Amino acid sequence: MVDSVIKCENLGKRYELLTRSQRRGKHAGTLRDQLAGGLSALGQKVRGKGSRQKASQEDFWALKDVSFEIGQGEIVGIIGRNGAGKSTMLKILSRITEPTTGRIEIEGRVASLLEVGTGFHGELSGRENIYLNGAILGMTRGEITRKFDEIVAFAEVEKFLDTPVKRYSSGMYVRLAFAVAAHMEPEILIVDEVLAVGDTAFQKKCLGKMDDVAAKEGRTVLFVSHNMETVQSLCKRACLLEGGQMVAQGDTQAMVSQYLSSMQALMDSGKGSIAEREDRGGDGSARIVSLDIEDADGSPVIRADSRLKVTIGYRSDQPIAYPQFSATIYDYNKNIGLFTLYSEMMGGLPDSLPAEGKVTCITEPIYLSRGRCYVNLSLYRAGGRVRADRLRYAIAFDVERTDIFGSGILPDRNWAMCLRKYQWFVGEAPETVPEVMAGSLPDRGSSFGLPAKI
Repeated sequence: MVDSVIKCENLGKRYELLTRSQRRGKHAGTLRDQLAGGLSALGQKVRGKGSRQKASQEDFWALKDVSFEIGQGEIVGIIGRNGAGKSTMLKILSRITEPTTGRIEIEGRVASLLEVGTGFHGELSGRENIYLNGAILGMTRGEITRKFDEIVAFAEVEKFLDTPVKRYSSGMYVRLAFAVAAHMEPEILIVDEVLAVGDTAFQKKCLGKMDDVAAKEGRTVLFVSHNMETVQSLCKRACLLEGGQMVAQGDTQAMVSQYLSSMQALMDSGKGSIAEREDRGGDGSARIVSLDIEDADGSPVIRADSRLKVTIGYRSDQPIAYPQFSATIYDYNKNIGLFTLYSEMMGGLPDSLPAEGKVTCITEPIYLSRGRCYVNLSLYRAGGRVRADRLRYAIAFDVERTDIFGSGILPDRNWAMCLRKYQWFVGEAPETVPEVMAGSLPDRGSSFGLPAKI
């Protein structure tokens, strides 16, 4: 390995969970609970310190005994399930939080992009925040001024430069934050999954920039993403975290294969135990507790011409106001989005749902080629402003080979992911469009197909 710029030995981070506060939940701040807590604390004091510790605290190791080295100029992917410890490790490397155990050696200046809007002040303009964010990242005013025009051009926010950033979309936030971080010429650039909120074109632009700073400038990049295709295209080496521990590191293709194999244990043919899963995102105000995927017409298998029936069970402490559900179908091996079923696009859900229940989506024929798929789920409330729950790799299912063309020629997933009926003509097409050709074409933005009603 070339000279190491990052070296971690037996890195660990421990948090103390106050289990009684969790049980009290949102009512913990009432006068009744404060009085109850005071009496409980007095009782624990009488019983002794040891009893109090056992009753009120629980240790949680977000990271434990993690050791690795990263060389100069490497682009290293950090992969793993939600809750594996990826973000905790990056916060330690970015000096946002201190480790509980172990030691870190870092050579050079670090720029990190971990959360949307980190280091920005909402009341200040984009122009002012470039200087503020640059200063936070360690740039001098002279450096920022020299790089200012490049930063603005890369971020594509010229028209909004003097607008308070509180009016920016999350995508604009990320564009500006990444532009500042990438142009401060750090020896080490740390990027968490925030790029996922940007548009596809800007994501490619950022990936190209990270490739350039590593290959041409000899700088080091740590990149966290759940998009395995992006990790494989950008990183030659990857580290796999699971349960706060580094379970493997090495060639990216091998690490991705091991990761996908571990995720398969969480999935089956469509009857997975969703309620017990802990690798979730969201604020926890509502939870997805079940997911069933079936052929809507009652066939025992899912075929290319099947209409999917997607049933999502959910649970919350109170009715869900302005709910939105999203189920995105991915190709299992390539990790490419095939289509999304998003309730907001098609409507059909009321302004309020009861605290517990199910929603069901039935699609038109899916026309997918033969192969395995998996499903990512999200549940939003407050009209999409709050993500209550997110679950990746919820379940997997198989699409069986289907001769929808009647020609006996059956393309598999390696040739084409989506199938469409069509007709060929000699010369110009007739003025009347045949029925098989009618309908709108999908926009290949975040998925290959448009959603059916959910």
